Amino acid sequence: MEDNKYRKFYLDWWSIRKSTIYMICAVIFFAIATAAGAWWVTHRDWDSVADQDGGSRDAAHIISFEGDVRITRAATRETIIVTKQTYVAAGDTIQTQSDGRAVVQMIDGSVYTVKANSTVVVRDSSSLFGGKNVRVSLDDGQLNVRTDQQPNGAHNVVEVAESENKLLSDTDASFNADAQTSGGEIRVSRGGVETTVGGQKTTLTDNEFATVNNGNIVSREKLLEPPEQISPGNSAQIVDSSGAGVNVAFSWEDVGMPASSYTLQVAKSPYFGGDTVLVDRSNVAGHEFRMGGLVPGTYYWRLKATARSGQTTNWNDPWKFAIVRGDGGQQMEAGDWHVDMIGGNVYLISGRTRPGSIVRSQGREVFAASDGSFRIQISTSSSVTAIEIGDERGNRSGFVLSLRNGTVARKY
Repeated sequence: MEDNKYRKFYLDWWSIRKSTIYMICAVIFFAIATAAGAWWVTHRDWDSVADQDGGSRDAAHIISFEGDVRITRAATRETIIVTKQTYVAAGDTIQTQSDGRAVVQMIDGSVYTVKANSTVVVRDSSSLFGGKNVRVSLDDGQLNVRTDQQPNGAHNVVEVAESENKLLSDTDASFNADAQTSGGEIRVSRGGVETTVGGQKTTLTDNEFATVNNGNIVSREKLLEPPEQISPGNSAQIVDSSGAGVNVAFSWEDVGMPASSYTLQVAKSPYFGGDTVLVDRSNVAGHEFRMGGLVPGTYYWRLKATARSGQTTNWNDPWKFAIVRGDGGQQMEAGDWHVDMIGGNVYLISGRTRPGSIVRSQGREVFAASDGSFRIQISTSSSVTAIEIGDERGNRSGFVLSLRNGTVARKY
């Protein structure tokens, strides 16, 4: 019993080299890093390489479009016409024609609106270790950008005329580039833009305007707002009771500081393309312009202002008005309705009505062909849409169309 009272334990110590300890630590560290990386990739769904539209998860996406919009793929040099929501990868080029407009969602949540007659190249669209990099180059035309609260590590840059413009959080800005003069313009209506030109950094904030030329900021001043239309009102109808055409007085007013002159355009198309423009008058000094002899039809008008310094605003949103004959009043008929869902909230509606009639829905309009057929592309989140059909004699009808089955819910 006495021998069991005390027990002795002996520990043999190993002689281990220092290099062996380093190797064991490295193996443990590597195993932890590999496990953490696998968990991160799995939770970010990187095992799924492509989105439904064929692009990678780092790609930008065209979420809305109007008219003729094209993408030139950097990988294949193939040019495709956009007919549905689709991806834009790094290196791809977006081109809009005179009737085109595209809304692009970037990976950092910012929204880019590519205006008509513009060329934009997506230089970078990538995410790495939680950061998000967006870089585009505006080669020609106009680009509007809106950012919300930017995530940590986000870099959103627009290249314009030898300048790099980093967009800050909660920013509304527009950029213009002229391929012929190699000049550019920057307008910041909200938030801030860090502009770097020739190594010099300048921060533009709320309501500031700057021009870039020959690698320099050549002017910086308070932002001039586009004028505001007054008359004829948006969607106004003017009756041609004599049948000889009518005289129309266009009027507008300044928003904020006054301008020194204005440019007025009146057209038969909401895109103001080529031969549809009836009036293109610059250096209008007052706030009114009169035009005579307008025959029945639908017209659109828009304005931009010029400051004494030479700063010129963007065009304001066009207003439309219609001149109708006084003997109208008949109901317009339509049939052969068909609805195709292109993608997301974009639909293509076709039908048949009286030849030459104007078909309108969701701010878009088309003319019925000589056989009465028409096709109109709209974007809406609703399950129904209102379609108005009219002619130059003032005849009008409205239809509420189901976008699910293409049937008329009611007529008005």
